Amino acid sequence: QVQLVESGGGLVQAGGSLRLSCAASGRTFSSYAMGWFRQAPGKEREFVAAVSTSGFTAYSSDSVKGRFTISRDNAKQTVYLQMNTLKPEDTAVYYCAAKRGNVGEYVYWGQGTQVTVSS
Repeated sequence: QVQLVESGGGLVQAGGSLRLSCAASGRTFSSYAMGWFRQAPGKEREFVAAVSTSGFTAYSSDSVKGRFTISRDNAKQTVYLQMNTLKPEDTAVYYCAAKRGNVGEYVYWGQGTQVTVSS
């Protein structure tokens, strides 16, 4: 089982940057692909970015491509989301998630961290 704890959220002005972190427990972190999702008030949760177990493959949604970067440090059992050029529409609760291997559904979720971007 994996427990995930996000941190790094906060209030930032449009155009600013934040880096989210997600620390994982357990001894098999490197066997889990990791993802970031977000949910804005009144909207469904949406995919933001994902990274493979090795960290060699990463991809992101069109809405954040070129602005957000996902990465992981398996030695530190942590996944990051570097968010640059933030926009008010990026305001949401951000969640990290884990799935066994690089296929299938995400089965472990963190509690979320709030990101608010002011205009």
